[in-house]
Amino acid sequence: MGTEIRLEGSRLIVKLPKEVDHPVSDHIRHETDRIMEKTYVRVIEFDFSDTEFMDSSGIGMVMGRYRALGMKMHTILATHVSRYIEKLLRLSGVHRYVEIERDTEIIENGKGEKYGKYE
Repeated sequence: MGTEIRLEGSRLIVKLPKEVDHPVSDHIRHETDRIMEKTYVRVIEFDFSDTEFMDSSGIGMVMGRYRALGMKMHTILATHVSRYIEKLLRLSGVHRYVEIERDTEIIENGKGEKYGKYE
């Protein structure tokens, strides 16, 4: 599926694939639930560096992980977020619960393609 899930201490890092749709969201939901049943997880980091598309099931999956961690602030991070994904997170209201970190070392052309570095 292109999803990579790894545990670093109490931080669960989920590297998302190019497209986050219903089957991918279900897979991530099941895997993170399985890990959280066995291990204490304090923070879940969603790495959007490769993600170009996400539908409403992806937004629901992110919010579901927030609820699974007890709805505490600073428990869900969205990293390497493109302009498109940031816009989705803001329009859906998820930005109120998720800390969004854009990749400041890249310039994006608005289509999710990355090129160049800030000089």
